[in-house]
Amino acid sequence: MNIAFLGTGLMGSGFVRRLRANGHSVQVWNRSAAKARALEGDGVRAFDHAADAVAGADRVHLSLADDMSVDAVLEPLATALSPGVWIVDHTTTAVTPTGQRAARWRERGRVFVHAPVFMGPANAAEGSGLMLLSGEPALHEALLPDLQRMTGKVLYLGEQPERAAAFKLFGNMTLLGLLAVLGDVNRLAHAVGISTHDAFSLFQHFNPGQTLPQRAARIEAQPHSTASFEMAMARKDLRLMMEEAQRGGVDLFVTPAMAALLDAGLARGEGGLDVAAAARMPV
Repeated sequence: MNIAFLGTGLMGSGFVRRLRANGHSVQVWNRSAAKARALEGDGVRAFDHAADAVAGADRVHLSLADDMSVDAVLEPLATALSPGVWIVDHTTTAVTPTGQRAARWRERGRVFVHAPVFMGPANAAEGSGLMLLSGEPALHEALLPDLQRMTGKVLYLGEQPERAAAFKLFGNMTLLGLLAVLGDVNRLAHAVGISTHDAFSLFQHFNPGQTLPQRAARIEAQPHSTASFEMAMARKDLRLMMEEAQRGGVDLFVTPAMAALLDAGLARGEGGLDVAAAARMPV
């Protein structure tokens, strides 16, 4: 297959190399032309203009920065792409604009599929990781073999074309949230005179990530009356963390937000419920 790939940053370059390893011919474009030309040694053709890169392509893939960059690159190509060319976008984008984009291209008689990923550049190059996909089932079935060779595992999330965008944001929110919590752990450790190395050594023996599915199930479950960790006691622990940080002259960033979440639950009279009740959407 002749594939055009638009956006050859760290992720895009990895994908291009994987596509070449899978036997496809690849035409590339990047806003910074030097990044596209750097791939010519991998047997691809680099172009200075996106319209030239997509000429004669059987399929167009994108890996760009955001919604604005996707539209800035794709919209000028609306008349250049033949009706038979499918667009597969791997960019992390917002939910509403992604749905609007899919509808806009459908009105033009084109296929637009959003397929964001959980992987790094090395995973993209070796074809390992997780790719999310949503849209019409027939589109999923047609693309699945090629996308599996690109990524290893493809998770289909339903017919609405914007669902993959939502689930990508769910995952990134969780990853960034964990990083933010570790930042507060690091700051609390500094406040009490414990090194970052020593504080983080706890996680060689204690892995909170293993409990993520169970905690998610607790939030979803109703009712929350059977508590393994009461909301009032969890709020007490957060108070201890913030007080200790203040004694050490350190500000915490995430912990006060967690305290505010629990305070809202306590204000509803839910102090005796499991702490997971604080994370639900109140009726």
